[in-house]
Amino acid sequence: MPGGAPAGGWTMYPPLVLQTGDAFPYLIFAIHFMGASSIAGAINIIATVFNMRAPGMTLMKLPLFVWTWIITAFLLIASIPVLAGAVTMLLTDKFFGTAFFSAAGGGDPVMFQHIFWFFGHPEVYILILPAFGIVSAIIPTFARKPLFGYGSMVYATGAIAFLSFIVWAHHMFTVGMPLAGELFFMYTTVLIAVPTGVKIFNWIATMWRGSMTFETPMLFALAFVVLFTIGGFSGLMLGVTPVDFQYHDTYFVVAHFHYVLVTGAVFALMAGAYFWLPKWTGHMYNETLGKWHFWLSTISVNVLFFPQHFLGLAGMPRRIPDYAVQFSDFNMVSSIGGFVYGASQILFVVVVVKCARGGEKATDEVWEGAQGLEWTLPSPPPFHSFTEAPDPSSITGGNR
Repeated sequence: MPGGAPAGGWTMYPPLVLQTGDAFPYLIFAIHFMGASSIAGAINIIATVFNMRAPGMTLMKLPLFVWTWIITAFLLIASIPVLAGAVTMLLTDKFFGTAFFSAAGGGDPVMFQHIFWFFGHPEVYILILPAFGIVSAIIPTFARKPLFGYGSMVYATGAIAFLSFIVWAHHMFTVGMPLAGELFFMYTTVLIAVPTGVKIFNWIATMWRGSMTFETPMLFALAFVVLFTIGGFSGLMLGVTPVDFQYHDTYFVVAHFHYVLVTGAVFALMAGAYFWLPKWTGHMYNETLGKWHFWLSTISVNVLFFPQHFLGLAGMPRRIPDYAVQFSDFNMVSSIGGFVYGASQILFVVVVVKCARGGEKATDEVWEGAQGLEWTLPSPPPFHSFTEAPDPSSITGGNR
């Protein structure tokens, strides 16, 4: 094949990806380039938080959003070099005659899967941990209560990060691992649900008997908690080895993955955008349009992805260009949900553009009871914020 896109999915499994033509070295270069930028960004975050905190800002007073970014940064530094090593081995297999992943040359294609998923599973938490931090900032604000169990949230985040490095082969239950390996990765996968459950419990406890209001950021945060939990439950199902033999590489996995990363990470990003948009722009967004965006997105995203659970349980494989006729009805429902969900994001663009261009002036605090140093600054913040180091003792973190 002289040209064309990489001959493989995002996981780049050999031997298929080695059939890529001229695009192959560009693929490897792009991954190295993105990896270097990720590591540089992670070092920047760690150095900034550890060395440039305001006086009195101890680690256990940091906003949970900052904690999730510190831990995410360490995950990046630990996992990106592993991916870099894997793709470099692919490069030498392609151009320098090595046989790391070639069975004909004494290599093992499954070894690539082990190396890739040692990066790939921490990567999932690299995507979701900052979302946890955003939700942990929004829910206390609109519940008008301090975050319940701040310390346990910090330790749970650290536990998730540690466990993310010892669960990677639950992506590989069908490759023929020894029984002891399958049991180990099944138990560790189920174990990682415990610190995640702590977080969900603490968010619910924060809302319990709070003076809650339901502006758009809170609506997206609530949807995150409910729908991410659904994705977590389906993840537990996938983590049980014998039943994963049935679920593996079906649309059930597609449904699980998207409940975690669309109704999880993407919904948290939308919640954060609405939460901080007035502070960034100095103007309040249109609340009516924001709620229309929320309801259209939430309803359509469930129409899009929920039927895929049933498709997977019925045996529809993923990564195929076509499907059997018995799957057509649910696929049609899913397609309708997908088009509506995609179209509803136009509303989000409209909200952001209208807010940036003008509107009702935002106050400095924006949201009543919002905690964090940014809410003590004017909206929008000046280019030079603090002439003297601020005193964070009464307004930040969980111990206030």
